[in-house]
Amino acid sequence: MKSIIFIAPPAAGKGTHSTLVEEKYGIPHISTGDLLRSAKNANDDRAKLISELIEQGKLVPDEIVLELLKERLAQEDCKNGYILDGFPRNVSQAEAYDKILSEINMPLGNVILLELDKEIAKKRITGRLTCPKCNAIYNSEAEELKPQVDGYCDNCHVELQHRSDDNAETYDVRYDTYMRETAPLIDYYDAKGVLFRIDSSVGKERTFKEIEKIIGE
Repeated sequence: MKSIIFIAPPAAGKGTHSTLVEEKYGIPHISTGDLLRSAKNANDDRAKLISELIEQGKLVPDEIVLELLKERLAQEDCKNGYILDGFPRNVSQAEAYDKILSEINMPLGNVILLELDKEIAKKRITGRLTCPKCNAIYNSEAEELKPQVDGYCDNCHVELQHRSDDNAETYDVRYDTYMRETAPLIDYYDAKGVLFRIDSSVGKERTFKEIEKIIGE
């Protein structure tokens, strides 16, 4: 099983499809967003900085992200492959990640780009809801992603939460940063011959079928 990198603008479905791949193929889903949100709960200066940057919709410095990622990749469940969600975000991070892979003697795998129009993505993010227990993702603005019971997780039956940074103003900052940072990164992986493009506006099921085709290659 090859490791997979998902690249996408905010709310294009990285988290949703990472979870689906994890469930079907049995490899861990590593979300740098989750790593950062977990790290910000620590009682130290790094946690304070992470918290402030996330709330402002800004990027966390590379050295912090790399440190957290190295810690996660050292765990036993990553040895047979994993899904990387939200990293790398720029060419500098991609080059640093290549060095990490060389050190742990693992191949790059496939890079999947989920493409989505900005306004569609903004609508998705303002309606995004997350389960605080199992991290399942729902959306009040997308029929196929709504929970069975309004406001409650289908799996855990606990009340869903709306992240404070999931708002239109913060989204504009995040999207503009994504566009500025990611265009060179897309070219970087395209040149390596590992980039696959998918239109994620077609819905969750059709998007996942396209992902399965790539994984099956």
